[in-house]
Amino acid sequence: MNKNEEQFQSRIDMIELRASLDKVKNEIGKVIVGQESMIEHLLAALLSNGHVLIEGVPGVAKTITAKLLAKTIDVGFSRIQFTPDLMPSDILGTSVFNVKTSEFEFKKGPVFSSFILIDEINRSPAKTQAALFEVMEERQITMDGIRYTMEEPFLVVATQNPIEHEGTYRLPEAQLDRFLFKINVGYPNLDQEIAIIRNQHESKKEDKTDGVNKVITAEQLKNYQHLVKDIIVESQLMEYIAKIIINTRENQFLYLGASPRASLALLTASKAFAAMRGRDFVTPEDIKEASYAVLRHRVIVSPEREMEGLTADEIIRQILEGIEIPR
Repeated sequence: MNKNEEQFQSRIDMIELRASLDKVKNEIGKVIVGQESMIEHLLAALLSNGHVLIEGVPGVAKTITAKLLAKTIDVGFSRIQFTPDLMPSDILGTSVFNVKTSEFEFKKGPVFSSFILIDEINRSPAKTQAALFEVMEERQITMDGIRYTMEEPFLVVATQNPIEHEGTYRLPEAQLDRFLFKINVGYPNLDQEIAIIRNQHESKKEDKTDGVNKVITAEQLKNYQHLVKDIIVESQLMEYIAKIIINTRENQFLYLGASPRASLALLTASKAFAAMRGRDFVTPEDIKEASYAVLRHRVIVSPEREMEGLTADEIIRQILEGIEIPR
């Protein structure tokens, strides 16, 4: 096979990937109005094999969108509601004594699935949150000296409410760093609000997810994830990513800059956005599009600037505008 044929083959694969993602969007669109950015970033995370933290006020379809996405993929699904009294064993599982065999058996917890939805992740204390560290980063857990590996694909989508602070615990930086994206979800506009009301009025279904179908198999998703890894990234674009990350560490308005893990996350996410646009190469626009969701939870605004109302997104925008775009 010559070079041109290889490029043609790659393009065919990209067409199939885009067609599958369009089917997913159509299925989600049966229920969700608007929120295109959240859906795009969730799909990018899916292709990147990375976890997602969704932040937004109650009622903006955070949980239902994640549930709908899970329903479009033919994989196992678990939902875990985090509460202040939730223990690590409630998530990971526990050893139970079997009277018949006179031995302890490990009973797997709800984290042993492919798509994990964690509702209100900041409602559980640090001990329970820390139970997710190993499984999110290494796709495995260790119990009683035995290692259990998660099945691929494995994706954690967590939600949190930025307004309510009663009975909540701030996520530690080490855990935030394990999320590929932090997606901020806002309110719908007037037209979208009208469409939401009309859909509710006309809908006769008790369960909103009833009409949503599975359109991607686990094997297809794994193939797409491998395909994304082969997306071409020119050396000047790798340098562009490095400059963005270094600028967060040297920025006078930031108390904490992004780690090398952020560089790798930005590289991976940029490849996913390129694939979603039907390209087998990354452009500066892909990197800029991914930067906000990749970096906003990995940097800390200095207390003085935060009191002045300066946000992480605004500082990231300034950093992107201050770096020359490679051509």
